[in-house]
Amino acid sequence: MKKYPFWPASRRALCLTLLAAALGCAETAKVAQPPEPFGDQGSVSQAVEGPADPNQILMRMAKFLAETQRFSVNLQAGYDVVQESGQKIEFGENRRIVLNRPNGLRVEIEQSDGERHLVLYDGKDITVSTPSRNLYAQATKPGGIDGAVMYFLKDLRMRLPLAILLSSRFPAEIESRTQSIDYVEWTEILGAPAHHLAGRTETVDYQVWIADGAQPMPLRVVLTYKNTEGQPQFRAQFSDWNLSPAVQDSLFTFAAPEGTRKISFVAKLPQVVTKGAATPKQTGEQK
Repeated sequence: MKKYPFWPASRRALCLTLLAAALGCAETAKVAQPPEPFGDQGSVSQAVEGPADPNQILMRMAKFLAETQRFSVNLQAGYDVVQESGQKIEFGENRRIVLNRPNGLRVEIEQSDGERHLVLYDGKDITVSTPSRNLYAQATKPGGIDGAVMYFLKDLRMRLPLAILLSSRFPAEIESRTQSIDYVEWTEILGAPAHHLAGRTETVDYQVWIADGAQPMPLRVVLTYKNTEGQPQFRAQFSDWNLSPAVQDSLFTFAAPEGTRKISFVAKLPQVVTKGAATPKQTGEQK
C-alpha cells in the first residue's frame, strides 16, 4: 500500500524520506465537494450574524502565538494519500510540540502504524531520529528557531505542515500570503467558544478555528492543497495548550544512543548516490 509520497533511489535516502513523511504531508487525492452549508444565505461572510472582522481575529491569533516565548501543545493530525488504484486513504499521527524561544524546539511524532520519530533543535543542530530503526540525521544551523525551520523546509527539503505557527514571523507571513479571509461562524463545536475562519493563499485554502477570549490559540486547522491533483487535505486538532511549560535545555539536545547510526539528509546526499542506486521496485521496497 502506498503510504508516503516520494521514495528516493537509495536505502539511506529512503529512511530519511520516511522521517519527512512522518512530519505530515497531504497527498494527491480526490476530494468530494461538500453540500453548500449556508443554503440561500449567500457568501460565507454573509452567513454570519452581526459584524465580525476575520482579518483582525486572524492577526490577533498570529501575534499572540509569535509573542508567546514558550508553549507546548498536542496535535492529532490526518493527511490524505491516494493509492495507485485511485482509492484515497487517510493516515494519521500524533504530535507533541514543545517550543522555547529563541533556541529550543522539540517535536515528537507517533504515526498511526506505531512508529515514532523525533525532531530536535537546540540553537545549533537540527536532528531527526527514528529510534526503532536506530537512525538519525543531523545538520548544523545556528541562529534560532526561525532560521532553523526555514532551513529545515527549504534546504533539507523536509516537510512540516503548520511550521509557520512556530515562527516569530508568523504574523507577517500569514498576512502577506493570505489573499482573502472570511468569517464562517462562531461555534462551540470543539468544546470551547471559537471563531471559524476560511482563508485563501496562492497555493492553499485553509480553515482555522481560533479560541475566543484572552488567549486566541488555534484549536483546529484544515489545509486544502488546491493546486495539487485531487486537492488533498491535511487536518490537525490542537489540545492541551500550555503557555508556561517547565523546560530544560536537555529537552532539546540529542544524545545518540549506543548503536545508533548517523545518516545523511536526502538533500545532502551526493547526486551520484541518488541517481545510481536501485529503485524501490528493484529492491522490493513497498510504497
